[in-house]
Amino acid sequence: MKKRIRFSTPSPALVIACIALFVAMGGVSYGVATGSIDSREIQDGSIRNKDFKNGTLRGQEAKRDGFGGGAIKETTLGKIPASSTRWALVDQAGNIAEQSGGFTVASKPGTNGQPPTNPNIYISAGSSLVNKGLGGTTAIRNQGGPAAFDGDVSVGRCNTAAINCVPANTNNDNTLVVRSLDDNGDVASAPRSFYVEVTE
Repeated sequence: MKKRIRFSTPSPALVIACIALFVAMGGVSYGVATGSIDSREIQDGSIRNKDFKNGTLRGQEAKRDGFGGGAIKETTLGKIPASSTRWALVDQAGNIAEQSGGFTVASKPGTNGQPPTNPNIYISAGSSLVNKGLGGTTAIRNQGGPAAFDGDVSVGRCNTAAINCVPANTNNDNTLVVRSLDDNGDVASAPRSFYVEVTE
């Protein structure tokens, strides 16, 4: 006489335990359906541009130097202001020897009512110097006296709280004053040839 073997329906807890054991042994990970995906479910390098909605990526979500020029819409970039430098070479007599354009001597020692003992050179730049960069350097085109590279150069804009230019028609925003001597602390020392620069 044959015996019948009866199988009973396993309990739900046993079924879940078996599935969990199977998944763990197989090395496959399944995320719980939460409506979102995190980095554990994404393979490196598998996301493409088309997978992102326009305007959803922010700068802090990209690695440094991660975007190339082709990824940036040029019309969203502001304009970089262009700068230019104008210059003039002024000789020891206070005359402009060479220049890039726009400069004139407004006053120098012995002219325009300026005393010969006032060694300053006043130069009109032809336009406002407000918020412009000013610079001056000793030029090596000096004749006689101290070594060519010696000398002091001081540059400033007229019509400021610190500088009140006295010669006629010099105390305005277009004019700069330069003192270029072998020793600027001694007004009787030798005048030096100099370059003056205006960065716009």
